Amino acid sequence: MRLLFLGDVIGRSGRDGLARHLPDMRSRLKPDFIVVNGENAAGGFGITGQIARDFYALGVDVITTGNHVWDQKETAAYIGSDARLLRPVNFPRTAPGRGAGLFDAPGGRKVVVVNAMGRIFMDPLDDPFAGVEAELSKVRLGSTVAAILVDIHAEASSEKMALGHYLDGRVSAVVGSHCHIPTADAQVLPGGTAYQTDAGMCGDYDSVIGMDKAEPINRFVRKIPGGRFEPAMGEATMCGIVIDTDDATGLARTIEPIRVGGRLKPQWPPDR
Repeated sequence: MRLLFLGDVIGRSGRDGLARHLPDMRSRLKPDFIVVNGENAAGGFGITGQIARDFYALGVDVITTGNHVWDQKETAAYIGSDARLLRPVNFPRTAPGRGAGLFDAPGGRKVVVVNAMGRIFMDPLDDPFAGVEAELSKVRLGSTVAAILVDIHAEASSEKMALGHYLDGRVSAVVGSHCHIPTADAQVLPGGTAYQTDAGMCGDYDSVIGMDKAEPINRFVRKIPGGRFEPAMGEATMCGIVIDTDDATGLARTIEPIRVGGRLKPQWPPDR
């Protein structure tokens, strides 16, 4: 099975990039299942139901989120009716929506996606390790499900790496999001789990992590807010990873970064 994961979509630039490039990605890469982190898709902060539907129309199977999931007021009311839009599994049980799901893939196969959020330098939440563990207790990789992908939305690379090694051999992939910068550590861990600390963002890299440069620089230099953070509006680079799994075990065979469009050096996985 081939899984495609695309990192945090930032504002209109990221949405336009997704609409422009995802059809070609689907044609060339032939992914069986597509996961996109969409928590910054609405003006850089949160996601709306309409944006989610637009993503599904492009061929996205599941949307993950993170700390900005509630930034659009409508999301709390909408998310409960959309099983394909996930919020972190370690939010309190009273939070609307769900943190994981079992989804259909071609050939009658099933894919589990788990969305977790880190706790280091982030809002205090329940234990992400325990949250993911609870979801894994419901399924068996290579038996009841063909693939399991975990999006760990976290600030600290150490926390992401610890979760990757903790889950090694039990899930197909652990992919980091949130930091908006693609890391160079794509690898298959010793137990067969594909791992990358951060997939990067789908946004304008002539920016400060996707935001127009002026206000972040102003706040760093003067320590005085001068206005709102606004997403940068230049051409987006679509950043993500492609994972090929073994049909018998569900474990990863390969993991390859992908970068398309915008300012960053392009990189394509091998065509099928």
